[in-house]
Amino acid sequence: MEKSSIIKQSLVSYAVFLVTLVIVLINIISIIFPALIVRATSPFQDGPISPFEFGVLASPFFIANFILLVIGIIYYTKKLPRTIQQSINFIYDFELSRRMALAVFGVLIAIYVVLSASELAKEEEWDDYIDVKIAAENWEIGNLGSGFLNGFNYFLLHESLNIFGNIRLIPFIASILLLLLTCLVTIEISGKRFSGIVAMIILLQSNAFLSYDTTASYANFWILLYLLSLYLIYKRWYLSPIAYTWSVFSKPITAVFFPITLFFIYRSGMARKMKIRITILYAIVIVCFAIAYSVNLPSVPRPNFGFDQHDFWSGFSAVAFQLRFDAIVLIFMLPLTIGLFIASRKGVHQADSVMILIMGTLLSAPLLSGVTDVTIQPYRFIALVVFFAMGAGTILSKKITHLV
Repeated sequence: MEKSSIIKQSLVSYAVFLVTLVIVLINIISIIFPALIVRATSPFQDGPISPFEFGVLASPFFIANFILLVIGIIYYTKKLPRTIQQSINFIYDFELSRRMALAVFGVLIAIYVVLSASELAKEEEWDDYIDVKIAAENWEIGNLGSGFLNGFNYFLLHESLNIFGNIRLIPFIASILLLLLTCLVTIEISGKRFSGIVAMIILLQSNAFLSYDTTASYANFWILLYLLSLYLIYKRWYLSPIAYTWSVFSKPITAVFFPITLFFIYRSGMARKMKIRITILYAIVIVCFAIAYSVNLPSVPRPNFGFDQHDFWSGFSAVAFQLRFDAIVLIFMLPLTIGLFIASRKGVHQADSVMILIMGTLLSAPLLSGVTDVTIQPYRFIALVVFFAMGAGTILSKKITHLV
C-alpha cells in the first residue's frame, strides 16, 4: 500500500474514533449522572433530584473501567505475570474448527429455542399489539400504499398468521436468524469463527433482545434485514441494496443508516471498481425509493419535523434509561470503543465500520427526539446491542485487511 494511502487510512481511523468517542462519552454522562443532561438542558431548573446524583451503574462503571485500564496498560507494557500474559494471548489466538463452531452454534440455538418457545403460546400485552395485529390480518397486496413504509413488516406478520396460525412465529424465526447473521458478519469482519460465537453469546444474554425476540409488535425484521444487507456486501453485493430496501420498508428508521452503509462499503476489502458499482446500485435504489415515497406521499404517515434543543439533548440520556438492564453494554461501551480503535490501528479496518454503526445508533436517539415527534422506545436499541456484540468479537481479531 502506498504511503499516501496509509496516511489517509490512518486519518480516517483517528477521525472515526474521535467522533465515536465524543458521542460515547456524552451518553456515558447519563450512565453516571442520569439526571444531569435533562436538568442542564431543561427550562425548569428546580427539581427534587440532584443533577449530580449517581446512577445505580456508576460504581460498577468506574470499577470495571478502572480495572480494564490497569490491565490494559500492564498488558501492553508486557509487565503482566507470564501466566496471565499467555492466557490473554491464548484468547486472541484461539480459534474453533468449522465443525466445532457449528456444534457450539447448534447447542446455543437449541438452548435458546427451548427456553423461549413457550412465549409463542402467549398473547402479547404491548400497547401497540392490537393495532399491529389488525393491520397484519387486513394486509393485502393491493393496499400496500396505505402502509407504504411498514408494508414488508405487515406482510411477514400476515404470512405468520396465515401459514402458522401464530403471529409470533416468524418474528421468533427472525430473531434466530438475527443471531446467525450477527455471528456470520462478525466472522467476516474478524476472520475468526470464535469471534462470531462470542458476538452471538453477548447478544443472547441481552435483556433487550430477549424482551422483544418473539414479539410481533416490535419484531426484529428491520435490524435483521439491515444486517443481511451488510453480510451480502461480502457474499452477493448486488443483492445488498434489495435487503436494505426491505429493512427500510420494515422500519423507516433504517434510512438513517444509509451513510453508514456507504462507509461500510468504503472500508471493505472489495476492489475499487466493485465499490463503485455497489455504490451506484445503492444510489439507484435510493432514487427509486424516493420516487416511490413521493408517489405514495398523500397516504404515508409523516412525523412532524422541527428542532427542539431540550429534546435533542435529552435523547442522549435515552440509552442509559432504555438499556438499564443491559449493564454489559453500558459499562463496557467505552473500553469497547478504545478496543475497536486499537484493532483498526492493527489493520482490522472494518473495526472503524463497527464504531460508526455504534455511533450512528447512539446518535439516532437524540436526532429522532430532537428533530421529529417520534418517541424513543427500547426496542430501537437492539441494533446497538447487535453492533456492540459484533464489536466485542472484532477486538479479538488478528485479521489484517489491506484496502485496495
